[in-house]
Amino acid sequence: MYRSHNCGELNASHINTEVTLAGWVQKSRDKGFMNWVDLRDRYGVTQLIFDESRTDKTVFELAKTLGREFVIQAKGIVIEREAKNPNLSTGDIEILVTEMKILNAALTPPFTIEDETDGGEDIRMKYRYLDIRRNPVKNSLLFRHKVAMEVRKYLSDLDFCEVETPYLIKSTPEGARDFVVPSRMNEGQFYALPQSPQTFKQLLMVGGMDKYFQIVKCFRDEDLRADRQPEFTQIDCEMAFVEQEDILNVFEGLTRHLLKEIKGIDVDKFPRITYDYAMKTYGNDKPDIRFGMEFGELNEFAQHKEFPVFNAAELVVGIAVPGAGNYTRKEIDGLIDWMKRPQIGASGMVYVKCNEDGTFKSSVDKFYDQEDLTNWAKTTGAKAGDMIFVLSGPADKTRTQLSTLRMELATRLGLRNPAEFAPLWVIDFPLLELDEESGRYHAMHHPFTSPKPEDMKLLETKPGKVRANAYDMVLNGNEIGGGSIRIHDKATQQLMFKYLGFTPEQAKEQFGFLMDAFQFGAPPHGGLAFGLDRLVAILGGQETIRDFIAFPKNNSGRDVMIDAPSAIDELQLNELHIKLDLL
Repeated sequence: MYRSHNCGELNASHINTEVTLAGWVQKSRDKGFMNWVDLRDRYGVTQLIFDESRTDKTVFELAKTLGREFVIQAKGIVIEREAKNPNLSTGDIEILVTEMKILNAALTPPFTIEDETDGGEDIRMKYRYLDIRRNPVKNSLLFRHKVAMEVRKYLSDLDFCEVETPYLIKSTPEGARDFVVPSRMNEGQFYALPQSPQTFKQLLMVGGMDKYFQIVKCFRDEDLRADRQPEFTQIDCEMAFVEQEDILNVFEGLTRHLLKEIKGIDVDKFPRITYDYAMKTYGNDKPDIRFGMEFGELNEFAQHKEFPVFNAAELVVGIAVPGAGNYTRKEIDGLIDWMKRPQIGASGMVYVKCNEDGTFKSSVDKFYDQEDLTNWAKTTGAKAGDMIFVLSGPADKTRTQLSTLRMELATRLGLRNPAEFAPLWVIDFPLLELDEESGRYHAMHHPFTSPKPEDMKLLETKPGKVRANAYDMVLNGNEIGGGSIRIHDKATQQLMFKYLGFTPEQAKEQFGFLMDAFQFGAPPHGGLAFGLDRLVAILGGQETIRDFIAFPKNNSGRDVMIDAPSAIDELQLNELHIKLDLL
């Protein structure tokens, strides 16, 4: 046996017990006649002591050769520690070492294996196996495991069955680019890695599995950012013989269960708002409702005056920023410059200070009197001491810009408390969205989303007005999951393909297997998928997902640790019948 105990479990009750430990050398302190070594494993740290007067001379000298991250085995007696360390679970004891083996020497690591390391992100990504030894990363992975186990427990208790679906599938248009895999045995043909198990989980419903789930890898070849990876993990679920309300209730329950079991928090309310309300009130379809700053539309009180910028705008809209009335002109100008950056693209911004005496001071005093500005304050909910910021322009673009400002100001003002959780549902999404470049409609979610039955008649005349039987779960300003009631009959699915621009031949080529299955008695069904990576990060109080993934890619989609993607051998290319044409 390499160890009788781990490095996090010994305490005063073990004094005078002979134990064997194994792990990595965290650090060593050599005082000449005495040597202390902190031994670390996944479970904690235990201090070893080598005493010249009590330790075998060979062992004592060997201890002096230990370097950081050496892997060792140590046998000894648990004794009471003279200088106790209350910050360690093992801080009351230490091990007087009688025997020791160096199991593996180690090079000096390129950064310190400490909670607060001196290693930058690039070097830590290159040596990720070392980074995992650090408590912040190790604990994040253990946290992820705990969340996944609670998900499995909750769903299994509701009679969901976990079923694996294939990774090598047919390429189908689902919104993002596929990763493709050449087939050696089928010349000139390719598999695709699944963007989701969408069609397979629908086929499982046709197969009568009734309640399916899977914690599954998905793949999308798209531009990356902090909360996006080319390969990601979904909690994927599907249910038969259900309506939207059934699905929302199940996954409200899952979210409540996770918040209770993982964070010890009870959440009673899951507000439901429509997509249109979310866009009009918050400027995006995943609003953070931990704070206010709801939009106030000001066209009625801002137009038909002498200010041409507002008169020419489709939308004039503002937010009241609590306690920001004391912003200096320099701070305001800095914020206006921030909004003018190319990433946001605002041409300018109007501000109104709400003075403590009930009066207003604005950057457009020349055009608006106190009565006008009072109406602005009422519409935005501004109070004395607040600041109103106003944008104008095309409606969709302006709402997006103001949403970005709202989130930035909330962050600066400390209103986005990671220990507070505010979930909600966004429902009634548009079924289709128009691509202005191609003039074609695309499915906002995917081609299998069912229209609201009462909106079916609009498909012929006003397809952009048709609402989807779809829903997203939002938590703290992040979409953590989404789903829909699916189309389960061939006629409706064919109609949907028609409005997405598929010819009957194209629809059959891409999705003929699903259409065929619908003819053999497909039940009404629907489902939802949670993004596990993002959910775990939010529950862990973080905005980014990398530290909750064992071996993540960087922003270029590269694994710098194993240097992937990389070129492959000419022989492999020949076997796959592939010839590269690199321009």
